[in-house]
Amino acid sequence: MHAIDETAVNTIRFLAVDAVEKSSSGHPGLPMGGAAIGYTLWARFLKHSPDHPHWPDRDRFVLSAGHGSMLLYALLHLFGYDLSLDDLKNFRQWGSRTPGHPEYKYTPGVETTTGPLGQGFANAVGMAVAEKRLSAEFNRPGYPIVDHCTYIYAGDGCMMEGITSEAASLAGHLQLGKLICLYDDNKITIDGSTDLAFTEDVGGRFEAYGWQVLRVKEGNRVELLTEAISEAKQETDRPSLIMARTEIGYGSPNKQGTAGVHGAPLGPEETVQTKKNLNWPLEPQFHVPPEVYTHFSRHKESLNARKEEWDALFSDYSSEYPEMAEKWQAWFSGAVPEKLADDSRLWKFDDQPIATRTASGQVMQVLSEYLPNMIGGSADLSGSVNTYINGQGDFQADNPSGSNIYFGVREHAMAAILSGIFLHGGLRPYGSTFLVFFDYMKPAVRLAALMGLSVIFIYSHDSLAVGEDGPTHQPVEHLANLRSIPNMHVLRPADGAETAAAWLHILQRRCGPSALVLSRQKLPQLPGTGQKALKGGYILSRENGKTPDLILVASGSELHLILHAQKILEEKGYAVRVVSMPGRELFLAQDQEYREEVLPPAVQKRLIVEAALPMGWESFTGMKGAVIGIDDFGASAPGPVVMEKRGMNVANIVDRAEQLLAKTW
Repeated sequence: MHAIDETAVNTIRFLAVDAVEKSSSGHPGLPMGGAAIGYTLWARFLKHSPDHPHWPDRDRFVLSAGHGSMLLYALLHLFGYDLSLDDLKNFRQWGSRTPGHPEYKYTPGVETTTGPLGQGFANAVGMAVAEKRLSAEFNRPGYPIVDHCTYIYAGDGCMMEGITSEAASLAGHLQLGKLICLYDDNKITIDGSTDLAFTEDVGGRFEAYGWQVLRVKEGNRVELLTEAISEAKQETDRPSLIMARTEIGYGSPNKQGTAGVHGAPLGPEETVQTKKNLNWPLEPQFHVPPEVYTHFSRHKESLNARKEEWDALFSDYSSEYPEMAEKWQAWFSGAVPEKLADDSRLWKFDDQPIATRTASGQVMQVLSEYLPNMIGGSADLSGSVNTYINGQGDFQADNPSGSNIYFGVREHAMAAILSGIFLHGGLRPYGSTFLVFFDYMKPAVRLAALMGLSVIFIYSHDSLAVGEDGPTHQPVEHLANLRSIPNMHVLRPADGAETAAAWLHILQRRCGPSALVLSRQKLPQLPGTGQKALKGGYILSRENGKTPDLILVASGSELHLILHAQKILEEKGYAVRVVSMPGRELFLAQDQEYREEVLPPAVQKRLIVEAALPMGWESFTGMKGAVIGIDDFGASAPGPVVMEKRGMNVANIVDRAEQLLAKTW
């Protein structure tokens, strides 16, 4: 190792040590043990531009082991990103640009939010999918405008998580040759040695997945790491796993190689001993030798020059292929064509009942004509959830221009891969499964909401009406669970027109994910539905008279039930209003005047009907309203029978409504 390389690596180590020590919180072990890995990759291979962190053709670097965030922050600072030494000194503090785990949008150069182990790995697989799909779409002879790698930094914890196995298996199948994982193989977890629970042959597992596996016995040697990464880049038909054997907390005389250095500061005495051990100045803290800044500034100049070369290449490309350049701008802009909403095919449904999953599939065929960069699929359920886009082909190793992805039975990885596709840019990702299997996806869906990614999650088979498959497949608490996630929009349409409106909102939403919740069973097409659903909630059928005695509210498949109940109650002399509420979050985003027009505060007798856990509807019912919901698991029987037995029927709605109307306070 050259002297400047060694000094640069130690600079990374001690920036991490000092930041963790100053904050009295953090994970110094990984940056100390993996500094040489990070430095080698960033200084010798990574294609990026510190002055242009969003350059489309940059290599992506994902720190899947997000607890080692100071490794990434040190690299970003030294390479000249907009991250100052003061930012590093403010590590883990309120309002800091250097939070405890990397957070997308908060720190320039951070590609994705990581921390929950394995999530970043699967995000990176999505980024590699996007690179492969976009290169097939846009590259032309002499114009490789999409030509970059995706690098993962993973640890033992990432390798243990099931999501990593799911994502790695799919990556091997898809032959994502530009995906390279650097595995910090330090054999230590929080509880101690990995021998306590993790003795498998990781390399053998990845070889079985179809990966190239390379081994670096000494993970602190820059030249050995350089050779391994060079070899990985030469492999174009398989993703690569580089297993680099490291020592967690490298340089610490008393804590190196132990679990004690994983998630706690070294402490003042051990910090001094570590600096002495590696011949580092004791003072000042956050010391960066001038020659190190000079060294990295030269790298920055050459990196920015590569971006300028790409700009020139793209300019020539635009001249020779103007239509492709225009398509590029359209795909990366995220804009929705204005004329889409006026396409009559979105709103045309036969009078015959159809399931909203079927309606959604019909709508998607129209949407794909306007938005050909839609890409996605299902977790082995494309025929059931109706999300296959006709005429777009299948995305496979030998057909990277396809847009339909077969994720296999891998719901968790699917959700995180979708986020990675969106983070990459240029594509509109969606994924689908049954609503009950949202449980498998929750961590990745939560992170999509945390990052504000406009990922589309499609869930069919949304209630006890699933029927004979029984309670294992009948969702009860899942709507409440989805709605509990901040920044998540959940839309449960009642018929074809509401489904089309839900899709329009989802496509126009730019600040977070959406869940489209669809029925398995056929539902009637209702008069009065349509673009009004873009408000999230609206008056579908007004009361007879000036003021309603009762307001009935429902979403999805229960809407037609309350319409029937309204007729019966009106025949009995009551003035009843019917409100459709396909999107609670969207309704709450409307102004107060509109909300009170739909749900007048003076009308306190309100009955809400939804075939799900009632949790969350309390703010709509108030103290004098009620909810007909599901507070127990379902049963195996024909869907209509299960719904009837659980009270999802007109007779029960009318009975409960009359009880409410009879109450006096």
